[in-house]
Amino acid sequence: MATPVTIIGAGLGGLTLARVLHVHGIPATVHEADPCAESRTQGGQLDIHEEDGQRALADAGLTDEFRAIIHEGADAARVLDRHGALLLDVPSDGSAVRPEVLRGDLRRILLDSLPEGTVRWGSKVTAVRPLGDGRHELTFTDGSTATSDLLVGADGAWSRVRPLLSDARPVYTGTTFVETYLHDVDERHPATAAAVGRGAMYALAPGKGIVAHREAGGVLHTYVELNRSAGWIAATDFTDAAAAGARVAAEFDGWAPHLTALITDGGTAPVARMIHTLPDGHRWDRVPGVTLLGDAAHLMPPSGDGANLAMFDGAELGKAIARHPDDVEAALAAYEKELFPRSEAFYADAHEILDLCLGERAPQSFIDFFNGHGQGQDEAVAPSGR
Repeated sequence: MATPVTIIGAGLGGLTLARVLHVHGIPATVHEADPCAESRTQGGQLDIHEEDGQRALADAGLTDEFRAIIHEGADAARVLDRHGALLLDVPSDGSAVRPEVLRGDLRRILLDSLPEGTVRWGSKVTAVRPLGDGRHELTFTDGSTATSDLLVGADGAWSRVRPLLSDARPVYTGTTFVETYLHDVDERHPATAAAVGRGAMYALAPGKGIVAHREAGGVLHTYVELNRSAGWIAATDFTDAAAAGARVAAEFDGWAPHLTALITDGGTAPVARMIHTLPDGHRWDRVPGVTLLGDAAHLMPPSGDGANLAMFDGAELGKAIARHPDDVEAALAAYEKELFPRSEAFYADAHEILDLCLGERAPQSFIDFFNGHGQGQDEAVAPSGR
């Protein structure tokens, strides 16, 4: 294929697709709205699954680079009650099945593996117009345009490409994660650091929870999980760090101070991340010259699978294009034939994880699940693929 594949979005899925295409000698252009790779944080720890995320990285020829960024010991997990009492403690077993890495580190090794100029930063798509015969015209914020022969929407929940294929729009699940950070925790917040331990900590109750993960450099990255209306979120001024922290912390009145410190003592303003989902089993009819991957295709509540599925989508699409370099429609049809049933199977799991964390039986429901399924649920603390 001499004409570059046009990819919208330089997240993990889009970059994996670009890398697998490069491995097979197929050019790609990635358009990304962010002005540069370092313009915003990329989220926290991810457990990368052997059956999909690690397979995608192997297809990308990046297994060694991936092994070099693993956060050893981060697969440890513990569950606490609201008073800080330990309910479950699962130490790290050193397993390579679902090792932990920082999303930003993973994105970096993908970016470093691509030819210079593959990613066009500050290239935000404002409109996409079909031209016929599978070709599309893209318009960008600066007024410039580009034409694609094969267009891939890897642009997340609010994809500009999705409307070409589907009328589905994300809907709010009723759950919001409020993101906070504590820094230099071993010196400044020793009780909180001890409570979290080396890996992930879950303090859960019906409708609410405090979930934190230790990252390198003495950082605790927290997602405060709340079942609250969109109106409640809108009424909270998250531009005022102190006021927002106090309002969120008030939802945890009576909880142990070293747990609520994860909310009130953060060094950065809390950020609300409302959890949205596409309809369960979202799919579309074949449209010439365009497809989707990752959250653009199958946005669902965080469950430990989002980033892994996005990368696997990217690798599988890249391989399908390589198998049919002169027949775009055959490549896209083969990819979507596997994509739809693969992603549909994960929707039920995603809703189940959210209920286990915040449902009526929490935290016992989550403990029972963890005991039955083992480790590797850490991505449940953070919105996947955002």
